[in-house]
Amino acid sequence: MSVSTPDAAVPPDISPKSRNRWLALAVIAVSQLLIVLDATIVNIALPTAQVALHISDADRQWMITAYTLAFGGLLLLGGRIADYTGRKRAFIIGLLGFAAASGLGGLATNAETLFAARALQGAFGALMAPAALSLLTVTFTEARERARAFGVYGAIAGGGGAVGLLLGGLLTEYASWRWTLLVSAPIAIVAALAAVRFVGESRAEGNTRYDLPGAFTSTAGLVALVYGFTKASEDGWSSPVTVAWLIAAVLLLVSFVVIELRSSHPLLPMRVILDRNRGGAYIAALLIGSGLFGMFLFLTFYLQLTLGYSALMTGVAFLPFTFGIIAGAGFSAQLQTRIGPRILMTGGLLLAAIGMVMLTRIGVDTGFWTHVFPAELVLSFGMGVTFGPMSNTALVGVAGHDAGVASAMINTTQQIGGSLGTALLNTIFTSAVAGYLVDHRADAANPDFQAVATVHSYTVAFWVSAALIGLAALTSFVLVRADRSDAPSGMPVAV
Repeated sequence: MSVSTPDAAVPPDISPKSRNRWLALAVIAVSQLLIVLDATIVNIALPTAQVALHISDADRQWMITAYTLAFGGLLLLGGRIADYTGRKRAFIIGLLGFAAASGLGGLATNAETLFAARALQGAFGALMAPAALSLLTVTFTEARERARAFGVYGAIAGGGGAVGLLLGGLLTEYASWRWTLLVSAPIAIVAALAAVRFVGESRAEGNTRYDLPGAFTSTAGLVALVYGFTKASEDGWSSPVTVAWLIAAVLLLVSFVVIELRSSHPLLPMRVILDRNRGGAYIAALLIGSGLFGMFLFLTFYLQLTLGYSALMTGVAFLPFTFGIIAGAGFSAQLQTRIGPRILMTGGLLLAAIGMVMLTRIGVDTGFWTHVFPAELVLSFGMGVTFGPMSNTALVGVAGHDAGVASAMINTTQQIGGSLGTALLNTIFTSAVAGYLVDHRADAANPDFQAVATVHSYTVAFWVSAALIGLAALTSFVLVRADRSDAPSGMPVAV
């Protein structure tokens, strides 16, 4: 056991041995892959699972939203628990709980068990994710190494969704939809065992009381907000149920802000989000999630329903996205200590917006290699450039006591943005289809009329996604002022 002193000249290396920090990075990377992968791996398996468990069309969306609701709604609380009880401890508990929930979901015999298991996956993921990012911050204290570590983390955060689509297609076609859940269990268990050996403990000092009113209002408010937008995609924005949930969300979130301003031990100190660098990173993450999740959804529909791809081929078609993310992250890691996060985030997001605009050129008769492939490469490379600096900027200047909650915020904003963006874009898509059918009634005799209307609506959704990512670029340019020498500075005491 080693204990650092507050006036130590060099921040402590929390790994049991310094050479183990890269093994710790591998463990943290695996945990992040599990979290991101499980948000998308069930997408392609959903039709098969629906038939097997007799899930209605109205309820099938819970296979996805049960996970994102629990994950996004509980991340702030998970960050605080990690801060106070120990990040390594929370990380390992999160991994083991995630493994158990994955096993439960894979063995589910009815819809209710499956939905509950997905919610448990999200809850344990909400404990694991902020602990992982905090551990990454305190493990790598040298600027160049930290940039590389965040580059790896960013590549996985950005590319894990595409990996999930590929793996989901592969497992569904050649094994069973159940393996899209079961596959996570052994991986999480092995990662937990490795964490015991290679990851060092750290925790926040000082006041460790829990802000229970803040935890309740923030979690309930976020759940209500995501559920309200989910209902909007099903019932419309003017539906009484949708309006009621959104009003409830506003009231709960306003109450949360009031509580945090008055609390002596807030769940989310306003200082964490009011810093312009961190605030810029959080807003960018929210907008990226809003635009990117919708892209995965509608491009999947296009590949399967318009181009006639199988589940496996749909997953394979997303491989270029993964390669682009990795290439962009590697490029970004090399430049982050030279030019700083602002230029990388702004440039990467502008490039990603251009890639999204390229997707608007798809049509009923266009091919994958001429239209989808180039757009995927440009979009994914831009995202790969962005994710590492964005994750790093989200922790710039944060005190060690707040590292967990600051880490949780970057994941919270991405997940909430993804949930809200998917609901928003799905509503826009539905309206665009209806509008096209009305405006082009003279072409109704064309056998491709419905297909043309559908693809047109995909492109409308892609335009909105491009605008959201472009707005994220503008936000990064205006708000982020951290330079190349800035890095997360909250170094908790090692124990």
